[in-house]
Amino acid sequence: MEALNFRQQHILALARQSGGVSVDELAQRFDVTPQTIRKDLNELCDARLLARTHGGAMLTSGVENLAYEARRQMAAGEKVVIGRHAASLIPSDCSLFINIGTTTEEVARALVDHEGLLVITNNIHVATILMPRPKIEVILAGGVLRKSDGGIVGEAAVDFISQFKVDHAVIGSSALDEDGAMLDFDYREVRVAKAIMQNARNVMLVADATKFTRTAPVRIGHLSDVDVFVTDQPPPESMISYCKDNGVRLEIAKGTELNALDAAQ
Repeated sequence: MEALNFRQQHILALARQSGGVSVDELAQRFDVTPQTIRKDLNELCDARLLARTHGGAMLTSGVENLAYEARRQMAAGEKVVIGRHAASLIPSDCSLFINIGTTTEEVARALVDHEGLLVITNNIHVATILMPRPKIEVILAGGVLRKSDGGIVGEAAVDFISQFKVDHAVIGSSALDEDGAMLDFDYREVRVAKAIMQNARNVMLVADATKFTRTAPVRIGHLSDVDVFVTDQPPPESMISYCKDNGVRLEIAKGTELNALDAAQ
């Protein structure tokens, strides 16, 4: 899938605000023909970012995740910024888990110049990114390989992860509820994520702002279960309050700057 164009990105943003969009309204808003809008919607639906309705499109279901390539394209620039910021918070000469997710993969890309890392991962893309680095040792979890996105899940992966106790864990989430719940789609993946969180001394959640308006059916945990939350935009006030009340360090990544928003202030 090619990167979304400017108009398609705005169509997605509008759909997130209202749950759906119409061809006629979009044609008027962008001053283009209905045929052009239909082409945009068809491409967005092919990528499973939207689902077609009569006269328009709506957000995809909250019970099925987007396809891997669609997730990778969504907020791609923001994920790069989050990845760089998160990597800056991880020292060299430490051990860490890196979980499944397109945002966690950007953290891995930003870690390639670190030295003395021991990385345990259930994400085959993370392993591929870090494997060539001579000063980073990679351990790949065993288990069921999910062909849709290269994630390794299942009981074998849970048992494997539980053998370790590491300094840091980097996890993602498909959705963040207003009550602070971290949510995902695959209960097998969630079991591995829980094992990762339980066996790390410091847990870092990385999630872009699109996760604030999404939903998913399986609970990973709560914001209060993490130590650091790195995102690209200030989250809703309720999430900021959960961070403040539970001592979670909230970091807002902005471009090349490493601007921190201390939730305790």
